[in-house]
Amino acid sequence: MTTIPPHCQGLRSFAFGDSPDLADELLDLVLRGRKTATCSTEDEPNTSAPGEQWIVLDGRGRPRCIIETIEIIYRRDCDLDGQFAYEEGDRSLDPWRDGHRNDFSRQGRFSETMILMCERFRLVEVLDGA
Repeated sequence: MTTIPPHCQGLRSFAFGDSPDLADELLDLVLRGRKTATCSTEDEPNTSAPGEQWIVLDGRGRPRCIIETIEIIYRRDCDLDGQFAYEEGDRSLDPWRDGHRNDFSRQGRFSETMILMCERFRLVEVLDGA
């Protein structure tokens, strides 16, 4: 079982995606260094700030790593570029657009002009058991 180190107690936690399988898939990309960015709708409650650290959970809710927010920018969905898609782990813009369009449509929130909170982060620590 993964335990949270004392120096990480009190950090907020979250899982990427909207399903256990997607959480595990995206976490794996973070652990392999392929995912260094994420985005969400501007009105989601888990907004971050540069310098803030988070515990990332796997699809079963177990803590797996600590990330630190480096940058937050707000952009319209239609203005996101291939570089950001690459940093999110998709490696090209079209798959990124398709995946996020599907995700936000399931939530009833998709619009090409919707504002997204775009976050760049760095992996700080992989927790025991990850």
